[in-house]
Amino acid sequence: MRLKDIYQKSKKPAISFEIFPPKGERVEEKIDALFEELTILSKFKPSYISVTYGAGGSTRQKTLELVKRIKKDLNVCPIPHFTCVGLSRPEISSYLKNIQELGINNILALRGDPPKGEEKFIKPKDGFGYANELVEYIKSSTNLNIAVAGYPEKHQECTCLDEDILNLKRKVNAGASVILTQLFYDNKFFFEYLEKTKQAGIDIPIVPGILPISSYKQIERIISLSGCKVPDSLMEKLEKYKDNKDDIKKIGAEYAVKQCSELIDSKAPGLHIYTLNKSEATSVILDALNL
Repeated sequence: MRLKDIYQKSKKPAISFEIFPPKGERVEEKIDALFEELTILSKFKPSYISVTYGAGGSTRQKTLELVKRIKKDLNVCPIPHFTCVGLSRPEISSYLKNIQELGINNILALRGDPPKGEEKFIKPKDGFGYANELVEYIKSSTNLNIAVAGYPEKHQECTCLDEDILNLKRKVNAGASVILTQLFYDNKFFFEYLEKTKQAGIDIPIVPGILPISSYKQIERIISLSGCKVPDSLMEKLEKYKDNKDDIKKIGAEYAVKQCSELIDSKAPGLHIYTLNKSEATSVILDALNL
């Protein structure tokens, strides 16, 4: 199903998951383990599963392999991520052709982060420097429905949220159908974001991205990488129980249930859950929400 139709036709919030291609040793074993987790999650009837695309295209082939297997083994709509990093237009065209030959109807288009060891994004020769350029190219050369990223607390490279929303507007004008947001832990940022995007004339679905907290080290890393803010009351609980993994998981799941309930009550079109390739936290949350 096409992204646009998923959010237009769904009678309840559309649930979707994100996974990443396993790396390192014994990759095939890790992939089999991942599909055991996805089989557990399939009971929630996800509208789609998105598959990330490693820095610099490092997992490009694995992304396609996972996309094929999700479609074949799980009978779930897969959505590959795709970035501008390190690719010329002919290379991009070839990759898009591969996606369409697999019968894929949707793609998540991103600028992408600089490859490891590089501080700044460098526009590839005969490639693209911004996500809106990639969206425009995909829109003009394929029939794919396109999702793009949104940042309720702004992208770290932007000086302010207003600048970030101008960039988002460019992606929407270029042909995006849906916006999937970066993770956040304070819903006020999402609600303020919705108001600002509305004022900017953006009227496509904006789907909140949810990452359940499962460890103290995880939340420290997330804050460092994304710059997201964690409510003081939640952070105090996490710090109090940081040495107890089970307590941290329980706190994280309970908070995510509360956060998601508020988003659903506010008519969010869906929930896009960053699973980290595990089913446990996502299952606890969706069971509690009765979704």
